[in-house]
Amino acid sequence: MNRLSQETSPYLLQHAHNPVDWYPWGEEALSKAKSENKPILVSIGYSACHWCHVMERECFEKEPIAQVMNEYFVCIKVDREERPDVDAVYMDAVQAMGVRGGWPLNVFLLPDTKPFYGVTYLPPQNWVQLLKSINQAFTNHYGELASSAEGFVENMVASESQKYGLVNGTIHFNTSDADAMFEQIQRHFDTEKGGMDRAPKFMMPSIYKFLLRYFDISQNPEALAQVELSLNRIALGGIYDHVGGGWARYSVDEDWFIPHFEKMLYDNGQLLSIYAEAYSLTQNPLYANRIEQTIHWLRNEMLSKDGGFFSALDADSEGIEGKFYIWTEQELKTALGDDFSWFSKLYRISRHGNWEHGYNHLHLTEPVEYAAKTAGIQAGDFVALYENALAKLAEKRRSKIRPGLDDKILASWNGLLIKGLTDSYRALGHEEIRDLAVATGHFIAEKMTTENRLKHSYKNGVATVTGFLEDYAAVIEGYLGLYQITFEEDWLQNAQALADYTLSNFFDQSEGFFHFTDAYGETLIARKKELFDNVIPASNSMMSHNLYTLGKMLDRDDYLEIADNMLSKMTKLLLADVQWVTNWAALYCQRAVPTAEIAIVGGDADAMRKDFDRFFIPNKIVMGTSTSSTLPLLQNRTEINAKTAIYVCYDKTCQLPVTKVEEALDQLAGV
Repeated sequence: MNRLSQETSPYLLQHAHNPVDWYPWGEEALSKAKSENKPILVSIGYSACHWCHVMERECFEKEPIAQVMNEYFVCIKVDREERPDVDAVYMDAVQAMGVRGGWPLNVFLLPDTKPFYGVTYLPPQNWVQLLKSINQAFTNHYGELASSAEGFVENMVASESQKYGLVNGTIHFNTSDADAMFEQIQRHFDTEKGGMDRAPKFMMPSIYKFLLRYFDISQNPEALAQVELSLNRIALGGIYDHVGGGWARYSVDEDWFIPHFEKMLYDNGQLLSIYAEAYSLTQNPLYANRIEQTIHWLRNEMLSKDGGFFSALDADSEGIEGKFYIWTEQELKTALGDDFSWFSKLYRISRHGNWEHGYNHLHLTEPVEYAAKTAGIQAGDFVALYENALAKLAEKRRSKIRPGLDDKILASWNGLLIKGLTDSYRALGHEEIRDLAVATGHFIAEKMTTENRLKHSYKNGVATVTGFLEDYAAVIEGYLGLYQITFEEDWLQNAQALADYTLSNFFDQSEGFFHFTDAYGETLIARKKELFDNVIPASNSMMSHNLYTLGKMLDRDDYLEIADNMLSKMTKLLLADVQWVTNWAALYCQRAVPTAEIAIVGGDADAMRKDFDRFFIPNKIVMGTSTSSTLPLLQNRTEINAKTAIYVCYDKTCQLPVTKVEEALDQLAGV
């Protein structure tokens, strides 16, 4: 048992029984390295990471390998989800070394924490050879290592504006630039299978968000076609859990067939938002189904008794990746009984398996009713038959050994989920979705917030780790969503308080962007700024969206100015290669045309809002009150002839109030 046994992170606890003398990241380990003049090995991963588990089994659990590690290094284990700041710093360093980043990430540092070498997964003999080589280099060529490390640190501490040539300037946001961004990203589309033209295939919610907003301002059918193709294939493919609901992290192939089976809260939260918007636009019943099933899975399997949502489900169970989700032919026969014959045609089940080692995985490429016709399945009540078969498989799966659960609760990922739930409620109108969103908001406000300061992680009734910009950005966005589906002003006030805290403690006035870490947080060798959107949008792009929305809602010109300055500085990157900055591009689309400011006032404000929200109008803010309010957009607004009124405004200038949603939609269409 090593020191990790005292930690709460599931990932660190998984390594508590390793013979490696692991330390958590902290002063004890860093002081030991300095006092003993030993190099540091920082090994970074997360609990749902398949190759992290493989390297643990092959290397970290082996006594002879552990002896080499313990003799030559101070060994530190880091949960990247618990300490994204440490991960970001050393991932940046490793990529600067020319190594393709990924996890497990193993980085070698000098005793002063400066990095000089890094690798991802290595098999046992290569790993041991590397350990010995690094020990020899540290002993015999320290000066060269120190010089190399200094160069990497110089690169790490350089400002983002300096690195990417970002300059201040007033940009006139316009639709022509948005057209250019679309044409550029269009070159990377997979127009046959959806997503981008590369494998493995990751779901990229910020790309779909940009395409939806670009379609809104351009009505370019090619943008909508690519969104629909991508969302259809992601909803039907094996990356979606047909039996239990929810999406896995990514597809290892170009067909969305076999996923890396881990399920992450951040993917599912964001995809709820995207499918909700797409449903509002297209009314495709497949999208509504996937939203409902995924929320059912989240509520049943990922919701803690305290009220927050857990982080992830592991890819592995019983030592096999995906074992919980894949089936032998015999398992399916036993579970389905008389339904096996037609079900096996639908999903192309075979004794040899449609995947590997005799296993079958559920995967479609067209909606199930069409797939049934293609397979020659004749049944008048096919949908009911199909749902009953899936219920049988869900029942059978309850007897399987479940994959590991990462039961820490992260503020950032819960913020993304709150936004996903609020968007889902707006699209579908189911009250239980709103209740779940509100309850999750209360959990963060009450359990993870102290005097407008967020904690990053929650486990066993205790909130720990100073919050990062990603926490503030995602929670603010979630709170803004909660205000707009409840009109409860506390959520707006909470969002404003958190935004003001970030401006005081994260914002770099000289560069115009936010640091990733709090001024009160631990000081690392570099204080990073996150600018590029990935599977999760960059925390700076999220803050730019938030400040724009808050600025509109609260009539705060200072917020609007900061948001516009951030977006203006990023325009160079947006026009150079937009696919890495698509959440910024989504905001650019909003800024290229006026934003609708909707005020709903009167006793039926909530019902009127619910009716209004069914429609796809992404470039809007919605505010309301059933009585009266001092909020800028609601001040001096009243009912009309004792009827709830809708005010459609642009730049604080309102059209004549109307009392029917259809009339308000006509006003919006006329702009």
